[in-house]
Order: sequence, then C-alpha cells, then structure tokens
Amino acid sequence: MKSKLQETYTTTVVPSLMEERGYKSIMQVPKLTKIVINMGIGDASTDSKKLDQAVSELMAITGQKPVTTKAKKSLAVFKLREGMPIGTKVTLRGKKMYDFFDKLVNVGLPRVRDFRGTPRHSFDGFGNYTLGIKEQIIFPEIDYDKVQRLRGMDITIVTNAKTNEEAYALLEKMGMPFNK
Repeated sequence: MKSKLQETYTTTVVPSLMEERGYKSIMQVPKLTKIVINMGIGDASTDSKKLDQAVSELMAITGQKPVTTKAKKSLAVFKLREGMPIGTKVTLRGKKMYDFFDKLVNVGLPRVRDFRGTPRHSFDGFGNYTLGIKEQIIFPEIDYDKVQRLRGMDITIVTNAKTNEEAYALLEKMGMPFNK
C-alpha cells in the first residue's frame, strides 16, 4: 500500500517535473532514494542510559529500530576510545521514508520556533539535502515531559537527482518549505 505522499509524487510531481524540465521518460524524473536520520550523543560514552533514551526516541519518531554508531578513532581530548558508542542512526526507504518526509514537512517543521523555511544552500552538489534540527520535541511522538535532554539530529534526504537544481525542484514540488 502506498502512502499519501507517494501517491502525490506519482500523480502530480512526476508529470509536473516532466513538463517543466523537459524529461522524455518517467525514469529521468528524480525521486527520493532514502532518508538517513543521525543523532549524535556525545555523553553516551559516560552514561549508556542516555544512548538508550536516544534510541527509543528515534525509534518512536521513525517507526524503525536505529543502529548504534561507534567511534572510529580514539580521541584523548574527548575521553573517547575506538569502538565506544557515540550516536545512533536510522535509514528509511520506501513507505516509511515517504511517511517520515510527510510528517517532517507538515508536522515537524511548522512546530520549530521562529521557523522561516529551510535553507536553500544545504545541497551537497550531488542532489542530496541535509537539514539540521535542534530539538527532537518537534515530532508529536515525543512526550515533552519524559525528555531528559533536548537533542538535535541531522536529516539527510538522498535523491537520485544529478544536480542540485533538479533536487531542489523535486523537494519543492513535494512540499519542502524553502525560505524565500
């Protein structure tokens, strides 16, 4: 079963982009490939309960079990050893990806304090867009009273677009609120 945003993509976004950008085939139209949500937990090396809480919050937001990321190098300045847990991440594809994108655009971002739109310059040159969020409480699944510490997260939206302009057009048509 397709999500509401996936239906909108196939019925509205694809024909619109084909007409505007002059694509000859539906296969040329850029699409979302995956969304990666990364939450760094710097103090996880000293207290594993903080990592467990971050994992449960990320699981509530995405509906998928996150994996723990570990340190690749030892850094004495941060009292960090190689292999210590330092964060958590989840990769969404398919229906869960479209559901999360819909929730991010229509529920999460409007709840950000003093929100004026997402920055246009956060593309990486290959059609991928990265967005940083300062608080996890913008998502309705997180109970504000149970949050021990506000944590930020990085959301990377990976597309198969060849250029930033194609990816911008795709995300704009899908409802991403870019600042003017």
